[in-house]
Parts: sequence; structure tokens; C-alpha cells
Amino acid sequence: MKPREKPGPQPVAPPEMSGWSTMKRMVPYLWPKGQTWVKRRVVLAMLALVVGKVISVLTPFFYKAAVDALAGEAPSASALLAFGAVGLTIAYGFARLSSVAFGELRDAIFVRVGQRALRQLALETFTHIHRLSMRYHITRKTGGLSRIIERGVKGVDFLLRFMLFSIAPLILELTMVSIIFAVLFGWQYMAVVVITITVYILFTFKVTEWRVKIRREMNDQDNDANQKAIDSLLNFETVKYFGAETREASRYDSAMSRYEVAAVKTGQSLAFLNAGQTFLITTGLVLVMVMAAQGVQSGALTVGDFVMVNAYMIQITLPLGFLGTVYREIRQALVDMGQMFGLLAQPAEVKDKPGAPELKVGGGEVVFDSVQFGYDPERIILKGISLTVAAGETVALVGPSGSGKSTIGRLLFRFYDVNAGAVRIDGQDLRDVTQDSLHARIGVVPQDTVLFNDTVFYNIAYGRPDASREEVEAAARAAKIHDFIQGLPEGYETKVGERGLKLSGGEKQRVGIARTLLKNPPILLLDEATSALDTQTERDIQDSLKEMGQGRTVITIAHRLSTIADADRIVVLEEGRIIEEGRHDALLAQGGRYAAMWARQSSEEEEEAA
Repeated sequence: MKPREKPGPQPVAPPEMSGWSTMKRMVPYLWPKGQTWVKRRVVLAMLALVVGKVISVLTPFFYKAAVDALAGEAPSASALLAFGAVGLTIAYGFARLSSVAFGELRDAIFVRVGQRALRQLALETFTHIHRLSMRYHITRKTGGLSRIIERGVKGVDFLLRFMLFSIAPLILELTMVSIIFAVLFGWQYMAVVVITITVYILFTFKVTEWRVKIRREMNDQDNDANQKAIDSLLNFETVKYFGAETREASRYDSAMSRYEVAAVKTGQSLAFLNAGQTFLITTGLVLVMVMAAQGVQSGALTVGDFVMVNAYMIQITLPLGFLGTVYREIRQALVDMGQMFGLLAQPAEVKDKPGAPELKVGGGEVVFDSVQFGYDPERIILKGISLTVAAGETVALVGPSGSGKSTIGRLLFRFYDVNAGAVRIDGQDLRDVTQDSLHARIGVVPQDTVLFNDTVFYNIAYGRPDASREEVEAAARAAKIHDFIQGLPEGYETKVGERGLKLSGGEKQRVGIARTLLKNPPILLLDEATSALDTQTERDIQDSLKEMGQGRTVITIAHRLSTIADADRIVVLEEGRIIEEGRHDALLAQGGRYAAMWARQSSEEEEEAA
């Protein structure tokens, strides 16, 4: 199998977005234009949040009143509900229940908004990745990319739930409790609470920022290890061929060892953070309780006041302890989302012009007009190629590896835009029409057919999803694979395995040909379409391809010259230039480059036959 022209390096990807930029990027998903129902749900959820927190802050008052009634220190307290201590206790329980109920109501209202945002973002990311250029996808790392998307979507889910329903409610609750302390007990209580919270938050933020750097390194090593694992599994056969299981395990273990080092640092820094947070919270709690105890001893406060102070401190220290975890996860979620939004910011190299029309194919004339192109600016592949393929003509492209044959096919499909010159179909510059319409009118049978991990029927019908079963089977017959499929245990419903690994190279190639036959396009691009087939099957399929090519424009990229001897015209490429063109017999008569290639291949075939 011949090597391919190598594309140049991928453009430098944009850096991940900052935390604030990421949060701004999320706003349209929570407050979308023109979708009133989403905004209504967000408002209702926030109202439920506020009501729930107000009830939560008032709950300790009932607790205090019940304790004072039981202690006999405030006889008037029982008059609050005219039910005495029992009534106040019931009111306390009802308040707690109401606070939880409003919290659950808030989640029930908002869940649809959150899931809609996740779905939209996942779809936007998936769609954008498919829009990115061939240059990007040739050099991307599938494993690392899948992890970025997975963590990014999870980060959005976490941010939606905890940013709105943990941080915002906590800030509201802390503010209300601080005001209550200042009004009922004095500014000293509020000062202790505010100072404790401020120091706690500053410590948490500072240490967490340090931990984020360690966590980012851990993520990078996780991506690397995952990429090596996926790459090795995708190339399972190659690993087996070279007995490289131990080598692959060693590479994976090396990546995992670097992940282990980063993970240990992450765990140790987490222990330090938790210890510091516990010390600060406990210190603040003890100070306030000591002040309240002194107030009770001096008679300035009742036992109920002491209990209420304790209830409020417990009520705010619990979410404060949770704040450490929430902030860490929010910060990490912002990092993960920043990577995903950075991926979304990756520009598509090939774009449709605004208002571009669809490609209209009449005869299907293809013209390469003084085309210059290179994957890398410093290495030009095509050096002023001018080639016209008339409507209904079959033209074969031949030449040594690296001469630009496959590059011409990629430019025809507009995987890349030319550096200079133009590619036209029926007089329409490919840069002026939509890519979807261009792709719909060209059928490609590539050298390496890759199949989806689905049924044989699905893979053939991929050429035209609305095709009937009869049409799919007719395409399979034309590709000389119907009988083989019928002989499988489950026939057309047989799963082909990941990338079609359950089928042989020739069987995959024939499925690919059937898929293109079913698409029935006006222009065909055959890129070594029969390279994986035996001689007899190759001849049968050549007949099928020849029939399919009747009345269509066909461009065949070939290495085996015997497969294109009857082409209407043969174009010989070398170092990005056309050096010969004509019919098979005429080129042989010239005794030039094509004749030399034919002689060499004929000699090799005779030696193999012998």
C-alpha cells in the first residue's frame, strides 16, 4: 500500500478561555434570547431559592423560642403560636421542612433548563468538531479530545448546579445571618463572623489557585495516558504483528506514572486545604460560642439565645465547609470548560461564504486552473496544476508517491482551499458554493475504507440513509459483496466491529464501493478503490465501477496502472507538475515516464506470477 502525501502541522490551537470569559460564555445558555420559557423557569427557580433561604434563616428563632419556653426564661415566647413549647417545636420542624421543600422545588424547576443547556452545548461542540478542517483532524488526538469534551460538559453541569444553587444561596445566607447577629447580639458577633468568613474564603481561594495548577498537570497526564491507551487499542492488529504488547504497556505505565505523581500532589494539597479550613471554621465557631456563653452567664442573653447562636453558627459553618469543595470543583470546572470553549474557539479553516448558493451540476466538468497548494507554506505540493476533466470523461491520475495525486482529490472535495488558482465544477468556483452541496454531488471510494461499528446494512445505507432495503442490496450486488453478506450468520444485520475490524480489507473495500454506488453521485473520485482486492475480485469490481461511471465524470487515482489502462485520459504527475497526459497506447508509444512505469510494473507482476 502506497504512502500518502503528508499534511503539514496543525495550526496552533487557541489557549483555553479564562474563568470570567468562560462564565460569560455560559450566560446565553441560561438566559437565551427569544426563549421565554427558559427565562421564566430561571426566575421561578431563583424565587424558590430566596424563599427557601429566608425560611432557613428564620428557623433558629423558633428553636430559641421553644428552648426559652421550656426553660421558663421568656414566658411570652409561648404566645407566639399560643401552643407553648410543643407548638414552637412543631413550627421549628415545619420551617425546616419548608426550607428543604423549596430547595427541592427549585431543583425541579431548574433541571429542565440545565439539561437543555447541556444538550445544546454538547451538540454545538460535536457539530463544531465536524466543521473543523482536515488539517485539524489529521493531527488531533482522539483520546485527549474526548476527555476534553467529557470533562467540559460535566463542568457545565457542575457549574450550573453549584454556582447558582450553592454559592449564591450561601452568600445570601451569610449576609442575612451577619445582619441578625449585629441587630440582636451586637457588632462584636458580626465582626467575628465576618472576619472568620473573610479569612476562610481568602485561604480557600489562595490554596485552591495553587491546587488548580497541580490539577491541570494531572489532567494533562490523564489525557496523555488515555490517548496512548486508545491509540494502542485502535491499532490492536499492528501491536500484535510486532509483538509490542510489553512495549505498549510500558508506554502506558510511563504515562500513568507521571499521572500518579501529579495525583499524589493533588491529594496532599487537598489534605492541607481541608486541615486549614477546619482550623479556621472551628476557631470562629468557638469564639462566637464563648462570647454567647459569657452573655448567658452575665444575664444579657437567655439560654435560647445561646442555642440560637449555636444553631446559626452550625447553619453557616456546614455550607462554609462545603464551600471549599464547591469552590475547588467550580474552579476546576472553569478550567475544564475553558478547554472545551477553547476548542469551540478553534476556527474552521474552510468556511462557506455568507449566502453561498448550492452547487449545481449539469454535465460535471471539473477544472483545475493553475492550482498551487501546499500543506506547509515551505513545502508546495502542487505547482501550478492546470487540468480539465470534461463532463462524462474518465481521467486517471498516476505518478510516484508524493507527486500530488491524493492532494488533488482532497482539493476537489474542498478539504482544503487552494493557495493560488481555482478549482471549478461546471464553471462554479468551489469556494463560492456550500460545502454540503459539494459533498453531496461527489462520491468517494477511498484507499482505506473505514466503517462504523454498526451493521453491514447501516454502513452501506450511509451513502443514502433514505434508501430502501432493495436499493441497498442492489448496490451490494453491484459491488460483488451481496452473496458474502447473505452467508453471514445475521446477514445484513451483522455488526462489522470498530472501524470494520471484523471484515477483511477487501470486504471493507467492497462495502465502501457499495456505499458510493448507493449514493449515485454525478462525479466520482476513486482513490485506489480496488487496492485491497485480489485480482479476480478487482476485475469484477472494475467492471462495476466502469458501469457506474457511464455518464458521470470520474477521476481515478491509481498506483496499479493495469486498472486504468482503458481510461479516456491518463495524467502523469511528478513533483507537483503534469509531465505527460494522453491515452494509454499513446503514452506507451511516447516512451516517456508512463512507459517506464508500465514496464517496471509489468516486470514485477511477471516475477510475482513466476
